[in-house]
Amino acid sequence: MKALTRQLHHHRHLLFLDLEGTQFSHEMIAFGAVKAVLNVDGSIQKTYKGIKRYVKPKNSIGSFVKKLTGITKEQLESEGITYGEALQAIKNYCGSMFDKTTFVTFGTHDVRIIMQSLLHTPEADETIAKHIVKQHLDLSSFLSQFIKDDQNNPLSLNNYLKVFELSFDGIMHNPLDDARNLVKLYKSCYKRQDIIFDQYLRVLTQMRHLPDPVLTIIKQLVNDEDVTASDFKKLIREYIE
Repeated sequence: MKALTRQLHHHRHLLFLDLEGTQFSHEMIAFGAVKAVLNVDGSIQKTYKGIKRYVKPKNSIGSFVKKLTGITKEQLESEGITYGEALQAIKNYCGSMFDKTTFVTFGTHDVRIIMQSLLHTPEADETIAKHIVKQHLDLSSFLSQFIKDDQNNPLSLNNYLKVFELSFDGIMHNPLDDARNLVKLYKSCYKRQDIIFDQYLRVLTQMRHLPDPVLTIIKQLVNDEDVTASDFKKLIREYIE
């Protein structure tokens, strides 16, 4: 899918990354990551065994996040590493290709967690954090250009998978499971371009910001109706009059 390949910064390595953060300070409390090597066309050639780490925040988890993720203060105290160690773990997992890796997330909240965590842990290596943010690709934002719900809103990861006739594997809000399912979603962009095509046609017919004559023509074309320049100009005249 050329439109997606162009977003990869000419890189042949991806890191699918999912983060969980505290409720109020938005500090990282866990991350899951899966790295992949790409073919020339941007499709995935190979994926590696993922990693998952718990991370100790400076502030409280928050009751909502605790219930959502199942992560407890006691778990972080016994199994957690520092934010600085988490950044280093991500870099080490990428290996020698860290500088040539695009970091794929679902949504922008993960990027916010990276920077907010840096604010609360300024001793962490900011060059790693800022590199991840700079080389970041939001797959949700990309897909939302072509696939939306009936109210023109983006979908959740689970619902995007359903569009591609897939189901979520594992437990939602387990960061490693989320990262693995993000890999599945990325693969679908290359394997099921027919679905993206059909969904995009539907999105085009429900765009609200297009002038009425343009939207009418698009709907006619999507419905396989023959439309001429004269038809379009006639609609413009009728719209103006």
